Amino acid sequence: MKFKRLHKIVMILTCVLLVAGCTSPSGQNKNEEKRTVKIMFWDESYFYQQYGDLFSMKFPNTDVEIVSTNSLYDRSEGDEFDYDKALAKFIDKEQPDVLLVNAGGIKKLVADGKLAELQPLIDRDKYDMTTYSQGILESIKEMGDGKLFALSPKFSPNGIIYNADLFKKYGVEPPHDGMTWQEIFDTARRFPTDGTEKERIYGYGSQYGNNLSELASTIANEQGLKFYNGQTKQITLNTDAWKNVYKMAADAIASKAIYTVTGDGFQGGSMEDYYASQPFLMGRMAMTVGGSHILENIKQAAENMKDYKSFEIGVAAGPVDPSDPTTTNNAYINELFAIRAGSPNADAAWDFVKFVNGEEFAKIKSKTLNNGLPTREGISKEYKGISLEPFYKLKPKMSVDNENELTSIPSSFYEKYQPIMEREIKLLEENKKTVDEALNTIQTEAQAALDQAFKDQEAEKAQKDKK
Repeated sequence: MKFKRLHKIVMILTCVLLVAGCTSPSGQNKNEEKRTVKIMFWDESYFYQQYGDLFSMKFPNTDVEIVSTNSLYDRSEGDEFDYDKALAKFIDKEQPDVLLVNAGGIKKLVADGKLAELQPLIDRDKYDMTTYSQGILESIKEMGDGKLFALSPKFSPNGIIYNADLFKKYGVEPPHDGMTWQEIFDTARRFPTDGTEKERIYGYGSQYGNNLSELASTIANEQGLKFYNGQTKQITLNTDAWKNVYKMAADAIASKAIYTVTGDGFQGGSMEDYYASQPFLMGRMAMTVGGSHILENIKQAAENMKDYKSFEIGVAAGPVDPSDPTTTNNAYINELFAIRAGSPNADAAWDFVKFVNGEEFAKIKSKTLNNGLPTREGISKEYKGISLEPFYKLKPKMSVDNENELTSIPSSFYEKYQPIMEREIKLLEENKKTVDEALNTIQTEAQAALDQAFKDQEAEKAQKDKK
């Protein structure tokens, strides 16, 4: 209890110092005229926890009004969901000053003239962007056809996180930056596979274990593969690229070097039970791929488990697509803030965007890794002695054209698709079907289910139009 009270006091003092020590061309004099800024966000309480409290202390003259995005995803009418149309309708109705946008939505919003360009504001205020990740900045500009229309204070990159002690013990060369999935699996095979399920060492695994389809999807994501083409409304699993991915995943699991979960995995219990169910946290897994939050989990396990055995941790940049080894599809920019074109509160909106993307804000938020890493480089160089620089080495590659495609698929499709996938993957795992046979069957039956789902959706819409 004393620790929590002390932590709260420290945070308050930090915020007070932040307010007192920082200046802005816009100013933050408490005697300034009151103003309001409407900010689009998905949850009000989370917004204030992450952004609002600090912003209000920095700009006490600015009232913040949160415009919830919950209504964006309303499918109650049963029509085909079009995210771009829903977003445009939402913006026109609610008129937020600050927009919360995603990588796939920026291009359409720019084309429709709904976003204000940020570079003129940056130039006007001489806003320092030298420490902002240039790779992320380039990616965001690509979303706007070369111009900057949004900024994000954080991102969630994946890396190859490994147990350096296990690599030393078994004489295996540790992971290096730019490893491909095939190289990861080849390295994993160099570790022993004997021993009981609860005691043995695994060469590689995810936090919750992998089954074949999950592992294949993870590999495919790094290669930018998609199982659905929104423009043609076609399932796209019967390609050589997808088949190669499934063959790689099947071979890896067959080697028994990969951690897999049988049944439903962890089903509840104490925190110690949870930590004990994670082989990497317990020092029984050589490599995993994931975000910086895994390092936070290791710290928490060490603090909360009796007789916890710590181990040396290393991080390498990757995995990468061998055809494009300097980028990654596994870095996520989830909270991009933009300013609505024509906003009457553009100065207040810019103050918000500028503040949450600044170095002072990043320094406060860098104390924990649960919510990703700051896009300001040099703020989080290490965590508990572990270098975080590998997380910044690969340029995030965003899917600007197809990010919202999956939202257009009728929800009824998945009810039929999932059983098809489970049946065919099980036959593949039991060696009763080849990868080609399984994926061809999934392709054929899934496409039929998708076509029917769209027909049912159209029929339902026509029926409603008659009423």
